[in-house]
Amino acid sequence: MRFKNEAQHATMALMITTLINIVQDCRELFLKGYHADKNIRYKGTVDLVTEYDVAVEKRLTESLQKAFPDFTVIGEESTTVMTHPNKAIYVDPIDGTTNFVHGLPFCAISVGMYKDGKPIAGVVYNPVLEECFSAEFGKGAFLNGTKISVSKQTDFQQSLIATGFPYTKVQKGKDYEWVLRTMANILPITRDVRRGGSAAIDLCYVACGKFEAYYECNLKPWDVAAGILILQEAGGKISNENGDAYSLDDHIIASSNSFVHGDLVEQIG
Repeated sequence: MRFKNEAQHATMALMITTLINIVQDCRELFLKGYHADKNIRYKGTVDLVTEYDVAVEKRLTESLQKAFPDFTVIGEESTTVMTHPNKAIYVDPIDGTTNFVHGLPFCAISVGMYKDGKPIAGVVYNPVLEECFSAEFGKGAFLNGTKISVSKQTDFQQSLIATGFPYTKVQKGKDYEWVLRTMANILPITRDVRRGGSAAIDLCYVACGKFEAYYECNLKPWDVAAGILILQEAGGKISNENGDAYSLDDHIIASSNSFVHGDLVEQIG
């Protein structure tokens, strides 16, 4: 993707500024829910949703549709059939709802904009820790306005790795077995493994050098749509478990600072 002229550059700059403003406008609502007693429903055995997931998504959707009328908003709480329009905005109103419910600060709003199947802008905002990660295609990645980049660590043994556990673990099927196998592979040959509970934040923490790599299975497009671009713009690499280009419909995501990517893929494929 190349920008044809300065006007297109200016349009992109306006797009990311608008996107950040829309996401940060949900700060008070998000924090109100974080500190409040919540009504909890279950989408699955342990898959939670609160009234604040729904309320934040509603506010985001209304603002995004007004600002970007030619884009289709695909939100976690309102989407029943997954589609990938040519112009799409993937919205996770609270990535890390379990953390949100339990009062753990690793939860965030994630909004990723895609055109023709490629990411063009993304914002991951954690109002609890006041961390706002953002990126636009070809312009770098930022945390609260300061440019970020991935870790330069090349030794997998000295790398800190992030992962997550899918809701399908309760079925003790293929996903559960994959989690146990990959953990057994990776834990002895790295510095350590962390499980934070938010895919969007994990990708951003690889982007700013806190983690060297992050992998997980059975995610949805809204979990990773924004984080993918932020990590790529920070110099990182994204693939599936085979090392091939990652698609939003892939079952497994592998992400890294690029230097340890081959080691990661070797252990999870």
